[in-house]
Amino acid sequence: MNISVKQTGYVRRSIVNEEGESKMPAMLMEHDVDPKQKLLEDLGDLSNIEIFNNQILVAVYIRPTKTKSGLYLADRTIDEDRYQGKVGLLVGMGPSAFHDESGQWFDQAAFNMHDWLVFRPSDGWNITINGVLCRMLSDTQVKMRVPAPDVAW
Repeated sequence: MNISVKQTGYVRRSIVNEEGESKMPAMLMEHDVDPKQKLLEDLGDLSNIEIFNNQILVAVYIRPTKTKSGLYLADRTIDEDRYQGKVGLLVGMGPSAFHDESGQWFDQAAFNMHDWLVFRPSDGWNITINGVLCRMLSDTQVKMRVPAPDVAW
């Protein structure tokens, strides 16, 4: 596969294949530590937290300050992730989360703890647990699953 960088605007760039399809996130971030491991470590033991019904708890991904290309993001940009972050790590589920006997919502979809999920920020209820920003969502408010948090912003 031949890969090239395509300018798609004033600032944003994406890696595209020969067919012009974007294959990588617009902004790759420099992670000193795996973001999943960092969130789980910071959250600590959640076994004493009980989530009800079809609710889920996601730990909000907040980007690091440095991109892979060496650019540093402004503090204000990072702060904006607290309000507009759209990706979170699934860290808790109620007993009926992602179970839909009618097949209307989750037909052939299996969700697992520690999946990276994408959601609309305004759908969630902000809550801080053990110093980590999280959001409570209904299972049907999840829009997609991504392999890594930098894939979507």
